[in-house]
Amino acid sequence: MEGTVPFSSPNGAAAMKSAEFERDRAALARSGKKQVLQRSFGLVSMIGFTCSLMITWEGVLVAFLLGFQNGGPAGFIYGFIFVGLGTLSVFITLGEMASIVPTAGGQYHWVNLLAPRRARNFLSYIIGWLTVAGWTAALASAMNFSTSLIQALAIQSNPSFSPTGWQGTLIYWAVLIFCVSVNTVLSKLLPAIEVMVLILHVMGFFAILIPLVYLSPTQNSTEIFKTFLNEGGWQSKGLAFFIGLNGNAGAFIGTDGAIHISEEVKNAAKNVPRSMVYSVILNGFLGLGILVAFLICADFEAAATSHAAVPFVPVLAAALGSNAGASVMTAIILILTIFAGVGVLASASRMTWSFARDHGLPGWRSLSQVHSKTTIPLKAIAVVAVATALLGLINIGSSTAFSDTLSLLLESLYTSYLLVCGLLLYRRLKGQIGNSMLSPTAEEFVKDVGFQHWGPWHVPSILGIINNGFACVYLIIICFFSFWPEDRKVTPANMNYSILVTGSVAVFSIAYYLARGRKTYNGPVVEIDPTWELREATFDRQHVRSK
Repeated sequence: MEGTVPFSSPNGAAAMKSAEFERDRAALARSGKKQVLQRSFGLVSMIGFTCSLMITWEGVLVAFLLGFQNGGPAGFIYGFIFVGLGTLSVFITLGEMASIVPTAGGQYHWVNLLAPRRARNFLSYIIGWLTVAGWTAALASAMNFSTSLIQALAIQSNPSFSPTGWQGTLIYWAVLIFCVSVNTVLSKLLPAIEVMVLILHVMGFFAILIPLVYLSPTQNSTEIFKTFLNEGGWQSKGLAFFIGLNGNAGAFIGTDGAIHISEEVKNAAKNVPRSMVYSVILNGFLGLGILVAFLICADFEAAATSHAAVPFVPVLAAALGSNAGASVMTAIILILTIFAGVGVLASASRMTWSFARDHGLPGWRSLSQVHSKTTIPLKAIAVVAVATALLGLINIGSSTAFSDTLSLLLESLYTSYLLVCGLLLYRRLKGQIGNSMLSPTAEEFVKDVGFQHWGPWHVPSILGIINNGFACVYLIIICFFSFWPEDRKVTPANMNYSILVTGSVAVFSIAYYLARGRKTYNGPVVEIDPTWELREATFDRQHVRSK
């Protein structure tokens, strides 16, 4: 019978699940949203999901040359540590907002709550567009990495093979079809798949680290901590160091994917922040370990002069003295990169669905629909997949133009992080969150946005302010240097067009907002009565009586 506890659950497991569901639904109701997606992710599967999005130690190898040429081995290591600490600070701060308002919209929703009244809809709308575009670019980037690794394996096995743009696009589409299949046909198995990916992520690290360290000749280990390079020809090695941070920053990107899955996470107010922080820490240690080992064992000249699409593959082969060994290691990274694409598609589609739910995208009525049987946003998945497939066509004409399109990933997402962290710091310094003795302006803010206190996960008092401030400083540095080219001698081929690509998305979103968006977008849509204080109090009393 409905509402009864099964005989096989003498301790009231069914009642506890019901209580968890009601708690999550009440937390979501605080932001005025209905529970329509199925909550199937727990803490461990979310850690797997977030780690698979970041693939930090794998990304360090794939994007090796960017950090190596500008900074050298020492700059790469110290830059990695700086970026790791900065990323941790950022996601501790974003985790605090995810604990207060655990919705799939994430950054654009929080900006709408934290920004001044006059600018909130406008700023929220722009951030929404940048985040949707950034996650679409992230999916294209994951497909591109997988394609490059497959081609690198082919070249390693057959040096005479010369890949063409159309071949790369076909491989790109094949990987994309696989990612779509997992997100649709196998959607209910996604949490279990992410747990297996987490296991492979950790085991794959040791499967590469141990042979690399024991089989390859080593360099002078002390030298890698003192050798700085300035292959880009900049005025100083210090400037080269900051420009080289982009390679490390790219290895940590994607952590906020957990935020966009938050409406499918059990106890999201705690587990979403925890999964992000734990993943950054785990991936940080793994990434630093593989970086130091690779720098000790790799041939610097081979790394710097390699013309391969993925330079670490021939460097691994030279270090191990075995093409077969390098191919096996590359295959492990390839599998993890493909499954990173699976997670990126899930996050990108939920972000697109959420923004459409709030009337932020053209065709929002259709995009905001959720399939009744699978409880997943199928139309949003289809739109993101088609947009990503079309981006793959650019690679046929120009790989440089395609790479510039992918640069949208770093700038758009980091801009959204910066605005959220900056606005939260502003509200913190004014004492408008978590302050029991509210000033008149704080009372007005609470009445306006609907929340006063922190969620169940946050950094208290002055420590939270210090961390929030450091996150803002770090994001400003990364955003500023992300627009710089890799080489001082700029040519059309090596120019960094990211400011053009990101600016184009921002200009388009502003123009669309002025022409049409402001008529349909008025911030996050209230789908359910947000008077959650009464709902929570009622639920708590009922839960106590049931005990």
